[in-house]
Amino acid sequence: MKGDGSETVRDKVLQTAKKRKKGDAGKVSVTKRLKRENEEQKKALSSKRKDCDETKRKGKKMLTGDNALMCHQCQRNDKGRVVWCNSCKNKRFCVPCIQRWYPGLSEDEFASQCPYCRKNCNCKGCLRMRGVEEPPKKKISEGNQIHYACHVLHLLLPWLRQLRQEQTEEKKLEAKIQGVSMNEVKLEQAECDIDERVFCNNCKTSVVDFHRSCKYCFYDLCLSCCGEIRKGEIPGGEEVKILEPEPKDKTYIFATNNQFQWKNVSSNGMGSSEAPKKSLLLWKSESDGSICCPPKELGGCGGSVLDLKCLFPEKLLSDLEERADRIVRSKVFAKAVTKRIDQCPCYDHSGSVRIHDVREAANRKGSSDNHIYCPVATAIKEDDLVHFQMHWTKGEPVIVSDVLQLTSGLSWEPLVMWRALREKKTNGDVEDEHFAVRAIDCLDWNEVEINIHMFFMGYMKGRMHTTVHWPEMLKLKDWPPSSSFDQRLPRHGAEFISALPFPEYTDPRYGPLNLAVKLPDGALKPDLGPKTYIAYGFHQELGRGDSVTKLHCDMSDAVNILTHTTQVTYEGYQHKKIEKLRKKMKEQDLQELYGVLESGTERDLLSSSTDSRNLTIDETSKISCKDAGQCSDYIDKNNSYAGMHNGAQCITGKSGDHEKTGGALWDIFRREDSDKLQDYLRKHAKEFRHINCNPVKQVIHPIHDQIFYLTEEHKRKLKEEYGVEPWTFEQRLGEAVFIPAGCPHQVRNLKSCIKVAMDFVSPENVDECIKLTGEFRRLPPGHRAKEDKLEIKKIALHALNQVINFLDPFSEGLKSGAAQPKNKKEADADAEAQKKPKRGRPCRKSNDEATDDKPKKKPGRPRGEKSGDGKSKDGAVDEKPPKMQGNRLKGSSKR
Repeated sequence: MKGDGSETVRDKVLQTAKKRKKGDAGKVSVTKRLKRENEEQKKALSSKRKDCDETKRKGKKMLTGDNALMCHQCQRNDKGRVVWCNSCKNKRFCVPCIQRWYPGLSEDEFASQCPYCRKNCNCKGCLRMRGVEEPPKKKISEGNQIHYACHVLHLLLPWLRQLRQEQTEEKKLEAKIQGVSMNEVKLEQAECDIDERVFCNNCKTSVVDFHRSCKYCFYDLCLSCCGEIRKGEIPGGEEVKILEPEPKDKTYIFATNNQFQWKNVSSNGMGSSEAPKKSLLLWKSESDGSICCPPKELGGCGGSVLDLKCLFPEKLLSDLEERADRIVRSKVFAKAVTKRIDQCPCYDHSGSVRIHDVREAANRKGSSDNHIYCPVATAIKEDDLVHFQMHWTKGEPVIVSDVLQLTSGLSWEPLVMWRALREKKTNGDVEDEHFAVRAIDCLDWNEVEINIHMFFMGYMKGRMHTTVHWPEMLKLKDWPPSSSFDQRLPRHGAEFISALPFPEYTDPRYGPLNLAVKLPDGALKPDLGPKTYIAYGFHQELGRGDSVTKLHCDMSDAVNILTHTTQVTYEGYQHKKIEKLRKKMKEQDLQELYGVLESGTERDLLSSSTDSRNLTIDETSKISCKDAGQCSDYIDKNNSYAGMHNGAQCITGKSGDHEKTGGALWDIFRREDSDKLQDYLRKHAKEFRHINCNPVKQVIHPIHDQIFYLTEEHKRKLKEEYGVEPWTFEQRLGEAVFIPAGCPHQVRNLKSCIKVAMDFVSPENVDECIKLTGEFRRLPPGHRAKEDKLEIKKIALHALNQVINFLDPFSEGLKSGAAQPKNKKEADADAEAQKKPKRGRPCRKSNDEATDDKPKKKPGRPRGEKSGDGKSKDGAVDEKPPKMQGNRLKGSSKR
C-alpha cells in the first residue's frame, strides 16, 4: 500500500513536470493548488450558508400573508398568533403585545388600523424615532387676530400708563438732582444684548427699562429699591437667617420612640431672624434724592452717585402710548372690545345653575362662585372661548375634561415613558436600563436615590417602608427636565401640545393670547414647561407622609393635565398597622405641642408671657390634634386584595370602580382670601410638620415657603375661624385644570399619578403676576422663590409692542421711538466709550445698530378700519394685513 501510494505520488510529480515542459497551465505545485482549492471550497460553502441564513431571515420579515409572525412591537416571531393591519398591509402585532401595551384596543380595531397607522405606536423604535411630526396649529382668522390683539391692548394699556408714570416721576427727580428742566435731561441707554438680562443687584428683580447704575462698578438698582431707600426702608426686604432643619431618625418620624422632646415654638410660627445688615440700614439717599453706590460688602464700590439710565430709547413708552391711544379711538377697537356677553351662560337671571358643564366645588354662603366651569374638550366651540374668559377674568379655575381625546392616544404608562427615555452609557453603545433618579420622600421631604425601574414598579404596585408597615410615597418632579422634555420625549411632548385646550391661551408656539410667545426671537425666555410630575398616591389621608404638593402660588397661569393613573390598594393587616402608627403620631403631636411629662401631667401650655389670644390658639390646637385624621380613619373594607405585590394591589385599565373617583384632590383658594389664609397659617404654624417631620419653626411667607399642607381638619378650622373655603375637587384622568396666577393651591394624590403641566401668561392676569413679583422681591436672600424667573414686565412690554405694530402697521416711523442716526460727534463719543472696560453684568448694546434710515410715514389708520372707497386718506390702497409676528422693540440692538 505504501509503495502504491509512493508510485502514485511519483507519477503525479512526473506528469506535472511534463506539463511544465510543454508550457501548459500546470505551473503551480500540487500542494499549493490543493490548498487553494480547499480554501475556495470552504469560502463557497460559508458564503452559501450565509446567503441561506440571510434569505431565511429576510424571508420571514418580508413575508406577507398568514405565515408571517414577526411582531412590530416586540420584534419576535415566537409568540404565536399575530393580527395583521388591513390599512397599511405591512404591520402586525402579536396578541400578548396587544393585551399588554394596548389594552384599550380590540383585535378588530387593530385589524382596521394598527397603532402605527394611528400614530400612537409605543414600540421602542417608534418612541425614539427622529423627526416627530409637529402637532397642527389652530387656524385663526384675520378677524379673530384683530380681536385678540385688541383684547391684549385693552388689558395692558393701563399697566403701560402706570409704568410710564413711574418712569416720568423718576426722570423729574433726576432733573431736580441735575438742576435742569426735565426736557433737558438726556438719559444714557445702557448696553445689553437681546439674549441677556439686566437685574437689580440688590433685590434680584428683573429691570424692564429705567434703572440707576454706577458708572464705575456698574452696580444696578431698580426703581423699587430706589423708592424704598428714599423712604428710609430696607431695600428689597429684611434679611432673615433661614433655619436649618434638625436631623431626625426613623424612630422619631414614625413615633416609635416613647421619649418625645418638647419644643417651645413661637405661636406665630416665626423663627428668630438676624438683624438687617448695618450697611443696609446706613444706606440712605441724599437730601436731593440722589443715591450713592453701596459699599463693597453690598456688592458696590461706594465711589459715585448712581446715574439714571434706560434700556430702551427714552421715547419708547410715550410713543407706544400715543399709538395705543389712536388705536383705542378707532371703530375697530370699540367693536372688538364691546363684543362680549354680560350674562354668564352658567346661570340664569335668578342665579340658578342652568347648564351641565359646571361642577360644585365649594359651599360658601352668599357667594356666586361655588361652581367651576367644566366644558368637555371635544365639544368646545369658538364661542366657548368667550365663556372661558368670563370665568378666567374673575380669577376662577376652569376644568376641561376628555382632553386626551384630542390626541393620537399615545400611552403615558410609566414603562412606556421609561422605554422611550432610556439613555446610552457614555463609554459605549450598550443601553443603560438601570440608571438612578432622585426622588422626594413625602414622609421627611428628603431626596432619595432610586433605580428608575424600581421607582416605576413602585408606582404600579406600591412600596412600603422597610422598618414599619407605612406606605412609602415617592414623587419625581420635573422629570425629565423641562429644558430637554421635547428632546428626551419628543412623541410625548407633541402629544401634550395636541391635548392643550383653549390653545389661544395655552399653545407655547403661537397662542395669540399667551403673552410669553410674543418675546422676540433670540430673547432669553423663561422656562414655562412642560413639566412632568410623577408620584405615588394613597386614597385615605394619612396625616403624615401623604403624597402632596404643598400650598404654593405659581409665578404665572398654569394648566395641569392628568395623563395616567394607577390605583394601589393595601391588605387589611396593613391598614391595622397603619392605624396603630397614626395613633402614636397623634400622641407625639400632643406631647411636642404641650409637653406631657413622664408622670403624665401636662406641662404649661406656653410660658407665662403668652397672651390670651395665644391661649385660645393653643386650646383650639389641642382639640384639632385630638380630632386630627377623623376624615381619614375610614378604611374601605370592600376592596379586593387578590394579586398582592408587597402588600399592594395594582388596578389599571379604563373600567372599574376606581375610574369613578379622581386621581388627585385639588384645593384652590381665591385670591381675595390669601391674606386670611396667611393669618391662619401663621397662627397655627406649629401644628404643621415639614423636613424630617420637624414641627414648623420658621415662617417667612406662609404661601411662598411651600411648607404647609392643610388637611381636612385644618380646612374645617379655617372655615370656622376665618370663613375661608377653597374650591375642592377631584381631578380625573384626562382632565386639564386651569389655575389662575395668584391663587394659592395644594394637591394630594389619591392614586399613583402622572401629571404634565405648563405655564402661560394671559393678559387678564398680568397685574397678578406683577403683584407676585413684588412679593418675591421682598423675600430674604436664599429663599426658594426669591429669583424673578418670569420677568413679567419684559414680557408685557414686548407683547404691547407686537400688538400695537400689528394693529397700527402704517406708523413705521413712530414704532417704539426708533432712534435717529447719530452724527459724527456722537459716533466719536461712542467709539471713545468702547475703550472703557465692559460691564460686569448682562448688558444691552447701544442703538447704533438699530438706526432706521427709512423715511417716516404719516400715521395710518389702525388695522381693520377701512374708508368707504377702500383707500387710505393719502390715496394708497389698503394692503392685506400681514400675520401677527413677534417684533423686536425698535431702538434695541439687532442680533
